[in-house]
Amino acid sequence: MPLHHRSSTRLINAVFYARHGVHEEEQRLGGRYEVDAELCFDSVPAAETDDLGKTVDYQRAYSIIEQVIAADKPAALIETLAYRIATRLIEELTVLESVTVKVRKRSLPLEGLCDYAEAEHCIEKR
Repeated sequence: MPLHHRSSTRLINAVFYARHGVHEEEQRLGGRYEVDAELCFDSVPAAETDDLGKTVDYQRAYSIIEQVIAADKPAALIETLAYRIATRLIEELTVLESVTVKVRKRSLPLEGLCDYAEAEHCIEKR
């Protein structure tokens, strides 16, 4: 029976200061955004050869996330940020079979107490 191997590399709690949000004041003042990315792929070629070129370069993944978060075009929604990040990761890191991105926003314009809001976006190649 043929085996299908699937591994994941995770970047957990990458923290950025960025100017996103629905309200003009949020975009003017900026806030703290946290990103988790789960990068799924077949790691056997890399594991058998110990070759970085056959796996996920997580510095490159981090740089892609940073570019999207720091982009000049602000996003009103954290769902938009999660979508943009996931799309760029799966397009640029060709070894990926799927990606799951979570974006957390700590500074919430709420009349109440809440640690953060979080949006998650998943993309899978078919």
